[in-house]
Amino acid sequence: MVVTVARFRNSSGLDGVRHRLAAISELKGTRYWSTTHKQWQTLIDDAYATTGPPAYQRRKDFSNDEIAEGESVYFRQTDNLSGTATYRLRILSASSDRVVFNIENTTTMRYFLIPLFHPGEMQSVHFIERESQEIWRYYSITRTGKDANSLTAGHEASSVNRAVAFFRYLAGIPTDKEPPAMR
Repeated sequence: MVVTVARFRNSSGLDGVRHRLAAISELKGTRYWSTTHKQWQTLIDDAYATTGPPAYQRRKDFSNDEIAEGESVYFRQTDNLSGTATYRLRILSASSDRVVFNIENTTTMRYFLIPLFHPGEMQSVHFIERESQEIWRYYSITRTGKDANSLTAGHEASSVNRAVAFFRYLAGIPTDKEPPAMR
């Protein structure tokens, strides 16, 4: 389990936050500090919005209107270790000062051919809320299922750096900004 808590400046209001969330293709190239390789590496090699089940066809990024309370959208992402998987992003709550969403894998995440996380075993919930005119608070909790492959255990620093990279993306902060969260 990884918990991320942060504050960030955002002058574009909730529309700016929703835009970052909707712009799935902009996740491509997100970087993180690899504790294994002791250097910045590309975390997300590719990311794109899909039409959702059953076809999961590639489509343009989501619109801000699709990032609305009660909506679920789907995307595919290729990361540097667990390959390509499909994810559901569900908007649990949305108002002018707050958005709450969760993300979970809907397909198996694999390292080469080895299953790491079966559907639903990688889950996160994110809270973004206005603190003042331009300051926002961010909270997230990411967990893996109890049946996750044992190859994923013991990499806490890497998990933290991956979570921070996603926060930085949402906040519009360069994802490879020094210092990394953990070395």
